[in-house]
Amino acid sequence: MSWLPGAMSCRSKVAPSVEFDHSCSDSVEYLTLNFGPFETVHRWGQLPPCDEFVGARRSKHTVVAYRDAIYVFGGDNGKNMLNDLLRFDVKDCSWCRAFTTGTPPAPRYHHSAVVYGSSMFVFGGYTGDIYSNSNLKNKNDLFEYKFATGQWTEWKVEGRLPVARSAHGATVYNDKLWIFAGYDGNARLNDMWTINLQDREQACWEEIEQSGEIPPSCCNFPVAVCRDKMFVFSGQSGAKITNNLFQFEFKGNMWTRIPTEHLLRGSPPPPQRRYGHIMVAFDRHLYVFGGAADNTLPNELHCYDVDSQTWEVIQPSTDSEMPSGRLFHAAAVIHDAMYIFGGTVDNNVRSGEMYRFQFSCYPKCTLHEDYGKLWENRQFCDVEFILGEREERVLGHIAIVTARCRWLRKKILQARDKQKQCKQEGPEETEVGPSGSQKESLGGARASLGSGSGSQPLLEVSIREAEAQPFQVLMQFLYTDKIQYPRKGHVQDVLLIMDVYKLALSFKLSRLEQLCVQYIEASVDLQNVLSVCENASKLQLDQLKEHCLNFVVKESHFNQVIMTKEFERLSTPLIVEIVRRKQQPLPRVYSEQPVDIGTSLVQDMKAYLEGAGLDFCDIILLLDGHPCPAHKAILAARSSYFEAMFRSFMPEDGQVNISIGEMVPSKQAFESMLRYIYYGDVNMPPEDSLYLFAAPYYYGFSNNRLQAYCKQNLEMNVTVENVLQILEAADKTQALDMKKHCLHIIVHQFIKVSKLPNLRSLSQPLLLDIIESLASHISDKQCAEMGSDI
Repeated sequence: MSWLPGAMSCRSKVAPSVEFDHSCSDSVEYLTLNFGPFETVHRWGQLPPCDEFVGARRSKHTVVAYRDAIYVFGGDNGKNMLNDLLRFDVKDCSWCRAFTTGTPPAPRYHHSAVVYGSSMFVFGGYTGDIYSNSNLKNKNDLFEYKFATGQWTEWKVEGRLPVARSAHGATVYNDKLWIFAGYDGNARLNDMWTINLQDREQACWEEIEQSGEIPPSCCNFPVAVCRDKMFVFSGQSGAKITNNLFQFEFKGNMWTRIPTEHLLRGSPPPPQRRYGHIMVAFDRHLYVFGGAADNTLPNELHCYDVDSQTWEVIQPSTDSEMPSGRLFHAAAVIHDAMYIFGGTVDNNVRSGEMYRFQFSCYPKCTLHEDYGKLWENRQFCDVEFILGEREERVLGHIAIVTARCRWLRKKILQARDKQKQCKQEGPEETEVGPSGSQKESLGGARASLGSGSGSQPLLEVSIREAEAQPFQVLMQFLYTDKIQYPRKGHVQDVLLIMDVYKLALSFKLSRLEQLCVQYIEASVDLQNVLSVCENASKLQLDQLKEHCLNFVVKESHFNQVIMTKEFERLSTPLIVEIVRRKQQPLPRVYSEQPVDIGTSLVQDMKAYLEGAGLDFCDIILLLDGHPCPAHKAILAARSSYFEAMFRSFMPEDGQVNISIGEMVPSKQAFESMLRYIYYGDVNMPPEDSLYLFAAPYYYGFSNNRLQAYCKQNLEMNVTVENVLQILEAADKTQALDMKKHCLHIIVHQFIKVSKLPNLRSLSQPLLLDIIESLASHISDKQCAEMGSDI
């Protein structure tokens, strides 16, 4: 099972989205790649700056995108407020003043601008003369700019209006403009208003009744809409300034603070608190850049995955031209790139720079979801855990459990040895049931309830120290690397996670330990702290007990806690400990020891494929007659092709021939496919990509992530050094356009290609193809010159 990956590192490029062609046959007869110009993924590029004769350098302005152009409105140049409208053509990379007629909004900054239909709408902001410090005031006016005609029009709206404001958030959703929070000149706000933009005559402002965990009053923050939700990150909110991310559900007008407690120490944390930054949405991600963060101007690009609820810092490509840190800049998205303009840089200097950032748009990795579904469905289970004194039973999969937990792996090996020993000693006696049928004794193997084929007995593993409910949470973690977040304030949920924590300590699952501690500490509040403290004391969970004691004796908590009924019922030793802790708090001890966060699902499955899982293989994959041991549960979790096969027509000899349609992939390509199946790896040599381009369709992977990576790999990484291998793969897979592309490279770089050792091992038909291509390329004049030399 152990092998060398052999994957070459390559610079990623943007691949266009690849859709499955469900009309194609399983046999890949012709592969079309549609070559075109592509930009390096995660590349920052500096575009032409705005010349002073077109428009001033500025900050506190707005930027919107319409078709293939960026429109910049307002802001300030350090001396005056502005109300000019600039246009940047992203195709020509050229600046100009946008055509306008009518009366534009008064010069302003910290306003908002959004696009709806073929118009830009500008709301509010701060107006007046900043040079003489006169007539300064916030506005609540609403202007429309029509891109087609250049016409500015003010909407005169009857009825209640939002309070005049600046530095607020604005977005468009469901034909409405939504306004949130901001600054009214005296105080920060957190109210929300909306107005329908479909009919100017009927339009009126409506205040939204918000519910849930409403963000604190704030200003100078960005908003972005993703997955039908509006997101707000950080901003200026007085003493309460945080780096919280909030999401707003438009349907129920409900706010939720997105927890960060599931982020393990050592994994990328959220960006530090800041204001004057930008946030844009693309695909399933939110991107945060710049702003003022505790007296610094960082220039890292942070990315939040809305689906997995995780943050990461995007590493720019090596050829990037990075923007410096800045605040009060503005950004917009066109196609698959973000454009950032202006802002205030070091020493309070206004910028006229324009930068472009290239997003990556690959389908998400479904590894954790696929294994999670395997756990939920309980298909192909081959182990049954018998738990606690009540002997409750929980089904599972040997492959996943032994890959993730050494303690359980040892238990499974012991149970398997015992099962083998019982078989060698002969079948146990059976007793005859009332109907005359034979019934297995308690020690016998039970039929597999979830195996799919029903032919294999379940391996029984007894674990007396674990109860069913916490063990199921632990199992969910093994399959997904996550546990469900406890409901805030629910004591029973927190106590359950404490039991899970106890198991994690026993089973030596460092990653789960850290998750449990973070979850519990984040869930402790005035209502449940005494229950959690007592349970921690009972379970001898000293770290959690310390956290609870420190929480109780905190100045703002102590009086409230000791006046509760729960405190009266507390055990005497704990009451004594709390009183003593209050009188003489322990000094804070800061450990410089690095926290062991354990291994991830990806790391464990990688090790399992590379040899750690060899003892637990239960299926043989045949590649051109050569056997490769594998694991049914893993294959079935990741591929609907294998799932259907193992459920309905599992081969009796336990061997499966591997092909992609009628084509047998190379050994190297097959290993690349296994890496993708086991742990989601998409790095591979370009020649492997030709074999695996159709694999997502044929094997029924959850999405076309592998296909998208194969396509970009082929389009960007054919070189003189690997062109012969790719030519062979293209010929075998009948990828005619790729074969033609390779022959073109060989002909034009023949002096270099002719020195490659692989040339001598090519088949005769391919050598003839090269000679024919060379002959077609050589002109009559060159032929005459060659003839004269003979």
